[in-house]
Amino acid sequence: MSVAARHGLISGRVQGVYYRESTRQEAQRLGVTGWVRNLKDGGVECHLEGSFEALARMERWLWQGPAAARVTGVELEEVACAGFTDFQVRRTDA
Repeated sequence: MSVAARHGLISGRVQGVYYRESTRQEAQRLGVTGWVRNLKDGGVECHLEGSFEALARMERWLWQGPAAARVTGVELEEVACAGFTDFQVRRTDA
């Protein structure tokens, strides 16, 4: 299985709508590792690692998010793998 990594920024109504926890649950379901956190600007940031297929599915999910979310943008860029073994919800960027 090929492993790839993506760093992402998600914009829209993505805070206060269960977006981070839902992202963690979906990542675990798909076998994606990494992390997700809120940003001070109201967006969400993530680091995703997994198979190309899992990352493609995760990207589609990021555009949808949980029911209360209203996603207006998802920007993902390829980055180096960091070797995460699980998926974590991190605290807001300080």
